[in-house]
Amino acid sequence: MLRLLAANAANLATRVGAPLVIRKVLVRDLVKDRVPECERSWLTTNPEDIFQDPETDVIVEVMGGDQPAYDYIRRAIDAKKGVVTANKMLLAARAHELVRRAVDRGIDLAFEASVGGGIPIIRVLRDALASDSVESLYGIVNGTSNYILTRMHEDGLPFGQALSEAQARGYAEADPTLDIDGHDAAHKMSVLAMLAFGVKVEHGKIPTEGIRSIEPIDHRFADRFEYVIKHLAIGKDQGNRIELRVHPTLVHKRSVLANVSGVLNAIYLEGRALGPCLISGRGAGDMPTAVSVVADIVDVARSQRAGAAGLSTRGISLEERPLVPLGEIETRYYLRFTGQDRPGVLSRIAGALGEHGVSIEQMIQDGRSNAPSEPVPIVMITHRAREAGVVAAIKAIGASDYVTDRTRVLRIEEV
Repeated sequence: MLRLLAANAANLATRVGAPLVIRKVLVRDLVKDRVPECERSWLTTNPEDIFQDPETDVIVEVMGGDQPAYDYIRRAIDAKKGVVTANKMLLAARAHELVRRAVDRGIDLAFEASVGGGIPIIRVLRDALASDSVESLYGIVNGTSNYILTRMHEDGLPFGQALSEAQARGYAEADPTLDIDGHDAAHKMSVLAMLAFGVKVEHGKIPTEGIRSIEPIDHRFADRFEYVIKHLAIGKDQGNRIELRVHPTLVHKRSVLANVSGVLNAIYLEGRALGPCLISGRGAGDMPTAVSVVADIVDVARSQRAGAAGLSTRGISLEERPLVPLGEIETRYYLRFTGQDRPGVLSRIAGALGEHGVSIEQMIQDGRSNAPSEPVPIVMITHRAREAGVVAAIKAIGASDYVTDRTRVLRIEEV
């Protein structure tokens, strides 16, 4: 961020109508080496040097986490200083409170960098689509998961090896839990839902699944059915209810999301008037994030200079609408069974599915095993079915003696 501010100082001053001057940088360690653009005189370990400074107009929070970030942002808003944050975790938990506080005080709370890194999705939802409403949204919003799935698909790597490679390249944290278990994407989905659908939702209530259970065999079978596995954040406006979920998903190879590979992010949305729209780019990394942070600083500074502070939050109005229970969603499914290689197994699986209202569209069983006692993979693609019926059928099949392992269930979306 400091590099961008220094490199583009003249251009930014022209856009704002005044130079952007850094007053203080709050740090934990005054001795630690910093980027060359960071002047030592800016550094402080005392937050009061910032909050008590009458010449500080905008406070930028990039520390992450809940505390002390929450207290700092709240204090900044109460002091009527504009706020720029990239803190998706904090926004997922407290955005409705902080936005309301900012609106009440006529202060800007800008958070473009909280979702999608350098992708301007927040501006698109907040400003560009102000005259429209969003019907549905599908997002590849976690670069770590997308990179791992890409390596598994393209080179047949097992999950553990792909994760280790992502960590070695700096794409995954030493503790990757937030990314690979889907929680990071759920945080971002709650922020997107706030702007796309105008709803207040707790990220912990969004049905969330990660990618740990995906195996190379699932990529091979998906490929044979002309699909690619992606980890998606999905939102749909159902009128009086909102459908939100985060999980691995099969999308057709013709999908606009199928070729969003590596650490790239992408968000595909459908507007009622606009129709389909795709925004894609680098969703993580220092510089893409810095691009969004500095863009927010410019917006907040311009609104203050124009005497119109609060423009970035004024149009955000949140209501409470219930989430569609996962059991009520209807979609198609990929089901991978590990079954005994003996007569009657296929008919028993199909019968159990049929008893719960699930019909089969396509099916593959790869040859015969080397021995009658050796299980074989059986993969089915269903017609549209209700999630509750699929879950009940899988539970019944899992209790039988003709399958030998947990059934892999993946949803299919026509994006």
